[in-house]
Amino acid sequence: MVWTALHAKIHRTIRSRQLFEDNQRLLVAVSGGQDSLCLIKLLLDLQPKWGWNLGIAHCDHRWREDSEANADHVEKLAKSWGVSFYLATAKVALNSEAAARDWRYKSLSAIAQSHNYQYIVTGHTASDRAETLLYNLMRGTGADGLQALTWKRTLKADVLLIRPLLEITRTQTEKFCHQFNLPMWEDSTNQDIKYARNRIRQELIPYLQANFNPKLESALAQTAELLQAEVEYLEQAAHQLREAASGGNDHQIRLNRHILQKEPLALQRRVMRQILQKMLFDAPSFDHIEKLTALITAPNRSQTDPFPGGAIAQVQDNWICFISPHLTSED
Repeated sequence: MVWTALHAKIHRTIRSRQLFEDNQRLLVAVSGGQDSLCLIKLLLDLQPKWGWNLGIAHCDHRWREDSEANADHVEKLAKSWGVSFYLATAKVALNSEAAARDWRYKSLSAIAQSHNYQYIVTGHTASDRAETLLYNLMRGTGADGLQALTWKRTLKADVLLIRPLLEITRTQTEKFCHQFNLPMWEDSTNQDIKYARNRIRQELIPYLQANFNPKLESALAQTAELLQAEVEYLEQAAHQLREAASGGNDHQIRLNRHILQKEPLALQRRVMRQILQKMLFDAPSFDHIEKLTALITAPNRSQTDPFPGGAIAQVQDNWICFISPHLTSED
């Protein structure tokens, strides 16, 4: 095995960030493109040092005429490496990036749970992180959206999603694949600029690199990394504040305004966001959070208009009370 600087970097990253433990079962999502091929090659080469049991999963979205051939290509690679292969095929062609992403993670989670894999590993890179930050920034978001892709997150109670390549750019993964003659499958949908992320990748980022910062991807990925640590701290602080301010029961959530008034606006907003995440089916909007935060200093008997689903919040003396038969005070 040829040990490259990229091998050494990923080995250090996995160890320093404690992404995996020894002798764990890792399900690697492989599309056949350069990033996922770079990832599986690195993990296969590192496998003797860690004792992992690796599996490969491929998700066929049925977007392209060659999607079945793409799946066969990945399966042949898995067999050539002596790695278990799992295929998920969409029952109907998925019509949006968001729908495809949701289906993909659900499918990967189901495979992992069925075959006892503790981790799902994806080939997201610093380039993906930069694109996601720009995409969310243009749509409007807070620090949570700008932190973009994270190193690890929980998908199911017993399954973690891990992204070991977040400090590696797409240029580096392409160079690695050429170095080891890995047979990359070119996904034609990556060239279709009707998808917003493709326009960011093909048009916006090259323009910004040419006119503002040639190392834009790494710079934005570093920004996301800094924000991730800050978001984690603020979320913990907001959770502690929410616990301190809570005074409800099994049928109603209440927040003590006197306790909330002493804290910075950033934490007040996060407490309200955490509450709304429990109440709403979709992610709370900026307007939802703002109208709820305004009740911290509003006159007695003030109330919000109904949130999606029908719940309202009302000021009752020193308390903000959430009125809905479906709310509980449990996390």
